[in-house]
Amino acid sequence: MIFSRGRGGGRHARDERSDQPTADTQDIPAETGVDRRRGGPYDSAEDFPDLPRLDLGSLQIPAVPDVEVRVQANPDGVIQQVVLVHGESALQLGVFAAPRSEGIWDEWREEIRTSLAADGVVAEENEGDYGTELRARVRTPDGGVADLRFVGVDGPRWMVQGVFQGRAASDPEAARALTGCLDGLVVDRGKEAKPVREPLPLRLPREPGNAADGTAEAAAPVPDGAVNGTVSGRQTPRRGNSA
Repeated sequence: MIFSRGRGGGRHARDERSDQPTADTQDIPAETGVDRRRGGPYDSAEDFPDLPRLDLGSLQIPAVPDVEVRVQANPDGVIQQVVLVHGESALQLGVFAAPRSEGIWDEWREEIRTSLAADGVVAEENEGDYGTELRARVRTPDGGVADLRFVGVDGPRWMVQGVFQGRAASDPEAARALTGCLDGLVVDRGKEAKPVREPLPLRLPREPGNAADGTAEAAAPVPDGAVNGTVSGRQTPRRGNSA
C-alpha cells in the first residue's frame, strides 16, 4: 500500500415521527435490524482479521499490495476525500452516521439514482456481493465517459459507501485488489451522537511515513471522475436526525 496526501480546501434512514434530533446514549443496545454480509467492512467492536491497516480515524484501511491510498485534507488535517487507486481503477470511500435500528443504503441509493437521472444519466440496479448496487456511465470533464459502480454496506450505526471507477466498475477481476480493501475495512463509529448521514470524521495518520507498509506521503491528485459527496456535481443524500 502507498499512502499519499494532497492539501485541499439498507433501509429508510429518517425518523418520520419527529423533525427534531434525537439523543443517542450508549446504554441502549445497538440493534441494527439490517442484514450484514459475511466479512467486512467490520465494526471496531466486533472480531476482525488482524491485518496492517492505515488508521484514518473512523476508517482503518487494510494494506493491499499495489493499492495507493490518496487523500485530500484541509490545513487542520481533516480528511475531505479518500480514494484508493489500483492501476487504471479507483475506489472512492465514504463513511456516514446511520440510525441505531435500521440502515440507510436503500434510501440513499434511490436518491443517488434520482440525482443521476436529473443529469440525464440512467443508473441500473444489480445484485452484487454487497447487495443491491447501482451502475452508471457518466460524462467526464474532458468529454469522455466513465463507468461508476455504487455499493453500500449498512453497519451498526454507520454506512460505508464505495464508488468503483474505471475498469473496476465493470470487471470483477480488475476490482479484486480494491474489493480486498473494502472487505478489510474497519469502521470506528465512536460513541457520540451524530446527525444521520453526517460523514464520520477522518484524519491524517499521526505518522504517515510508518503507516501500513510505510511508503510515501508525497502529495498526489485524486483521479479524474472521483466522487466524494457529489454525483455529477450534485450533493449526496441529505442528512436526517441524530443517530
